[in-house]
Amino acid sequence: MVPIFMIGTQRSGSNLLRLMLNQLSEIASPHPPHIFERICPLLDAYGDLNIDQNFNQLIDDVCKLVELNPVEWQGVDLDRKGIFSRCKSSRRLAAIYQSIYDIYAEAQGAETWCCKSLVNVNYIDIIEKHFVDPKYIYLYRDGRDVAISFQKAVVGEKHIYNIATDWVQTQEKALELMDRINADRFFSVSYEQLTTSPEKVAKRLCKFLGVKYNNSMMDFYKTSEAKNAANSSQLWGNVTNPVMRNNSGKYKTEMSEDDLRIFESVAGHILDKLGYSRDLVENGNELKFTKADIELFNYLNKLKKSEITTIVDKHDIKRRQRQSSLIRDIVARLDSEQYSA
Repeated sequence: MVPIFMIGTQRSGSNLLRLMLNQLSEIASPHPPHIFERICPLLDAYGDLNIDQNFNQLIDDVCKLVELNPVEWQGVDLDRKGIFSRCKSSRRLAAIYQSIYDIYAEAQGAETWCCKSLVNVNYIDIIEKHFVDPKYIYLYRDGRDVAISFQKAVVGEKHIYNIATDWVQTQEKALELMDRINADRFFSVSYEQLTTSPEKVAKRLCKFLGVKYNNSMMDFYKTSEAKNAANSSQLWGNVTNPVMRNNSGKYKTEMSEDDLRIFESVAGHILDKLGYSRDLVENGNELKFTKADIELFNYLNKLKKSEITTIVDKHDIKRRQRQSSLIRDIVARLDSEQYSA
């Protein structure tokens, strides 16, 4: 299987695109458990993965992470022994990752899979080292609209400076990847293109992936997978509706002038690269932020992140906490147990 990795920043239409791809019989595209993001920081504590006990524990932990995903993976049994057998030639987290996604694709009768964990843009070196010529879909959106969306969401940064900083870093990593791999492995598309001309984009994407376009891609919102996602979080409520073709430029009426100046000062150069026009801050006239300014922004960001949890759906938070609780349990266990180095 030639795997497909979606990269970019959340709140850019990735769930829409995932569900469209999932309509193709050749591609399985489940909701991502963010394996690299959550497990990579813990890897050293597992000790030598060539030791069966250590590697089996890692397999079990990763499987539990998938099984506790907010959007359940339907119709798949993550047999730990089977995964161990698949990983005989490679004792890496990436091998477990690949085996789990391969198993899911096989269960769906698909030829390959797409992982929608956009944060995988931070793990390109791991992906490139393990997988053979993987393909990437770089999905991007006007960062000012991304910021408006994040400020309302249960996930992500909340102060405009922090959102802009993260957005810049992610786009820079994606654009750097685009420059260093062959064009036949990299597909870029904007949210605005996707929502304005979904059929046209879908046909271009299918050609890139080497599969035949199917009109069912436009019926993604009618599927049980879309309903499961929508029922799992307010973040994905729109996926049970057809493509929202006029869902851009919200920042023009919802973002304050002060926030717009901050965003364009931090991220104007990336807006330029991606073809978005600036509204207020011309190139060379960006605001300069002192250390004290940034410390204040960070404080306000932390405060806003705490406040958002008081107004979002409690069931949404509870579903997300299942994976967070698992990670806390794993950390506590790793701290208390002695693994073989």
